Amino acid sequence: MRKIIRIAITGPESTAKSTLAEALAHYFDGIFYPEYAREYFQDHSTQYTYNDLEEITKKQIEQYHESANSAAKLVFFDTWLIITKVWFQWAYQTEPDWLEEKIADLPIDLYLLCVPDIAWEPDPLREHGGEERLQLFDAYKSELQQRKLKFVEINGIGEQRVQNAIKAVKSLLHS
Repeated sequence: MRKIIRIAITGPESTAKSTLAEALAHYFDGIFYPEYAREYFQDHSTQYTYNDLEEITKKQIEQYHESANSAAKLVFFDTWLIITKVWFQWAYQTEPDWLEEKIADLPIDLYLLCVPDIAWEPDPLREHGGEERLQLFDAYKSELQQRKLKFVEINGIGEQRVQNAIKAVKSLLHS
């Protein structure tokens, strides 16, 4: 049976996660799942609730299961359950009882943790710039470290950032 390699792009807002997910899928002839929260909030109020976050999380899980049917060897997720877990904790100081189990049961082969070293660009769906963006970066990194998950920090501006991410994926493929 063919193994699908799953890579999650993670990190705070406005760190080029979507750009990287799409560029990597193109470069490696893989597929990518865009950030579902953006799609969700196009049809709902951006004044989200706990239930909204649960719906987004369930869709992320659904995307993971869909990826098992992919003909591609590599699958790239623009955000993943680690971000959602931190988001729940940040906004509500709690999370769904089942989330920890899902994080454990749905493994990711590599996380690319985007460093907030590029300018924050405001848009209607972004809310955590400045110091909060740095705190969220630390929270994501801490989650990955505590769980002993494989991750690489991705930094750089523009094409250098993309090349750093390509290098990290190539390293995974050759290990």
